[in-house]
Amino acid sequence: MRPLRACLGAAAAVALAATGATALVAGSASGATTALTNRWYAAAPYLMPLDNNPPDPAAIMDATGLKAFQLAFVLAPNGGGCSPTWDGTAPVSSDTTVQSVINTIRGKGGDVSVSIGGYGGTKLGQACSDPASTAAAYQQVITKYGLHAIDFDLEEPEYENTAAIHNEIGAAKILQQNNPGLYVSVTTAGTADGTGWFGKQMLLEAKSQGFTPNNFSIMPFDGGFNGAASQTSALTNFNSILQSTFGWDQATAYAHEGFSGMNGRSDTGEIFTQADFQTVLDYATSHHMDRFTFWSLNRDRQCSPPDNGGRTSGTCSSVAQNSWDFAAYSVKFAGATPPTTPPTSTPTPTPTPTPTSTSCKSAWSSSAVYTAGNEVSYGKHNWKAKWWTQNEVPGASQWGPWQDEGAC
Repeated sequence: MRPLRACLGAAAAVALAATGATALVAGSASGATTALTNRWYAAAPYLMPLDNNPPDPAAIMDATGLKAFQLAFVLAPNGGGCSPTWDGTAPVSSDTTVQSVINTIRGKGGDVSVSIGGYGGTKLGQACSDPASTAAAYQQVITKYGLHAIDFDLEEPEYENTAAIHNEIGAAKILQQNNPGLYVSVTTAGTADGTGWFGKQMLLEAKSQGFTPNNFSIMPFDGGFNGAASQTSALTNFNSILQSTFGWDQATAYAHEGFSGMNGRSDTGEIFTQADFQTVLDYATSHHMDRFTFWSLNRDRQCSPPDNGGRTSGTCSSVAQNSWDFAAYSVKFAGATPPTTPPTSTPTPTPTPTPTSTSCKSAWSSSAVYTAGNEVSYGKHNWKAKWWTQNEVPGASQWGPWQDEGAC
């Protein structure tokens, strides 16, 4: 998830692995309280506590009944090194500001999850040498704040780095083993077909390491989406990817699937209103999905003066709203009673209109030579070359040279 945006079944507790890392303990010296239900961590909206004019979480809790917050983002230091910082600049080891925010939330009966990664900055998976050292860095965060939940936001440009993704997924697995009951979500980019080439490679990395988080969430925005119908279509397609990757049936895949949206105007000018959130919420609850969240609470208020969707801001939504309108959908998700039996079949989604703002690139030619970064259209999708290629059909293989950029 970007600074403007980002961009959620319970896992069984596992025995403490013999790596020497400190296990998560409720009621630790850091002020942790008894964990909330997983449903709350699955519904926690993103909040930047140190940037983008942070709102008062206590006021949001009083106004909406929200109990959980997804604090963003933990990164490697901007100057280099394998130690956790907030936004690349504020060391976790000496932090008091975020701790104060957490104390306020816990003092009102709530709790937090911490998100690592996001769109900008250097990630610990890039800076640390292996999964063990990456996990050790994140363990410092878990131990300091007494966390019951953590989110791995794996997206551009980090998820294009296979070594970094190996470190992140390996670290997530270690943390899950060493902190029994830790709620772990993995968030990645969404596309019209579910997730792109690099997102699929991340899933294959998780499969190869034998790692299963509480959920894999996609962010269906900033990719030519057009309201809720296009988002639910992407969620249906992502469910199929989870089934084919892990060998799950449909219900199991939905129980490990999450949605992470963007409220109001997205980075690319898409508009997602309260009505869109309600439609996706209905889809998520009816399919017994595991997570429903959004980027971000910093943006969950009307711009002043209202700008009718004319700009994207990190501090307001650019749509007509009352403060914390979008947080109310997280509260609804946390309190929703999932169906006792999952649907027997996936409903046919509303046809997704082709976004008028996304035009098709020049048509792919079997005789042309393409190099990294070249863009073409094929099968009503735009594609970007990842390396030199000739006469290799876009989309013919998930291991191929073309990255799907979405419908055009």
